[in-house]
Amino acid sequence: QVHLVESGGGLVQPGGSLRLSCAASGSIFSIYVMGWYRHPPGKQRELVAADTSGGGTNYADSVKGRFTISRDNAKNTLYLQMNSLKPEDTAVYYCNAGLRSSDATVYYYWGQGTQVTVSS
Repeated sequence: QVHLVESGGGLVQPGGSLRLSCAASGSIFSIYVMGWYRHPPGKQRELVAADTSGGGTNYADSVKGRFTISRDNAKNTLYLQMNSLKPEDTAVYYCNAGLRSSDATVYYYWGQGTQVTVSS
């Protein structure tokens, strides 16, 4: 069993910064991909950024230049540094991980979500 626990959300003023963390624990053989999604109020869940082992990173156009995804493999922890936050970044942010089992099958897991609110 694998658990993903997000932290770091909160209320921030426009132009401010937050750093989200996602710690993965449990039976992890290796990481295939980890990423952040968000679910803005009244909208569909969308990909924010993803980090694929050996495949680099990709970002939603709306966050390029403002958000940075990074990973500490030793700690099985994913981060999202969010700068120059805008009200439209307000959403519940979810961590997603694609983890390989010992037979190379990739299983996907979700965290419980953390609220980010950008408001003055």
